[in-house]
Amino acid sequence: MTPDTKQRLFLGIAAAGLTPIALSYGLLPGLTLPWLFGVDAAGINTRHIFRAVMGLYLALAVFWCLGALRPNLRLPALWSLVIFMLGLALGRALSLTMDGMPHPLLTVYMLLEVGFAAIGALLIRQSRSPPGSFRLDH
Repeated sequence: MTPDTKQRLFLGIAAAGLTPIALSYGLLPGLTLPWLFGVDAAGINTRHIFRAVMGLYLALAVFWCLGALRPNLRLPALWSLVIFMLGLALGRALSLTMDGMPHPLLTVYMLLEVGFAAIGALLIRQSRSPPGSFRLDH
């Protein structure tokens, strides 16, 4: 499999995996959040925050799909994926340190985020990009 094909497949898988998570946070937060995590989403502010998070997640999933389809967006999409996943994982690690163990599904999310960030960084490093583009070894 070529590096280009690996990058395209990876971006597509990441977008497909993030979409149901985004929808579980924001589509019907009053239903899904208590069921999944025991979070009370009755308040308007709570629903507002989770719907905003859903919008952010879906926007990134769209960008990753565009990166899979358009070569000129591929490396920026991979970079955004790595930064996004590392940001989530580091925030979760901070929460583990300060708050203790969360719901088991959230721990699984953290492990997946670290894994996706690592794979994305590896794919960036393996890419054959023109001088001046976004790479880890420059």
